[in-house]
Amino acid sequence: MASQPDCLFCRIVAGEIPATVVRETEHTVAFRDINPQAPTHVLVIPRAHYRNAGELAAADAQLMAAVLTEAANVAADEGIDETGFRVVFNTGAGAGQTVFHVHAHVLGGRGLSWPPG
Repeated sequence: MASQPDCLFCRIVAGEIPATVVRETEHTVAFRDINPQAPTHVLVIPRAHYRNAGELAAADAQLMAAVLTEAANVAADEGIDETGFRVVFNTGAGAGQTVFHVHAHVLGGRGLSWPPG
């Protein structure tokens, strides 16, 4: 899908808004969350704009797999792959999604209780 000019994450992908990027591939960008909820809190997004995880999975399963692969790579780079980490997709405002460009939260670096909220 094409980028959306009013989308915060599309603007990060385009380099119009700064972010602390930790990984980039041809299809994804991973950057630190500006309001971290754990010692490690990185967002992994596809470069292409999809509104949420369901929309992305239905449209491009291979790209969804790339996002999840990058989430695991981020966890390894951050040193939390052995101790445990969480990958979260919030879908819809009622679930806490505030930017409507699909993004995976990679959280770790401390104990994460269940249920999360």
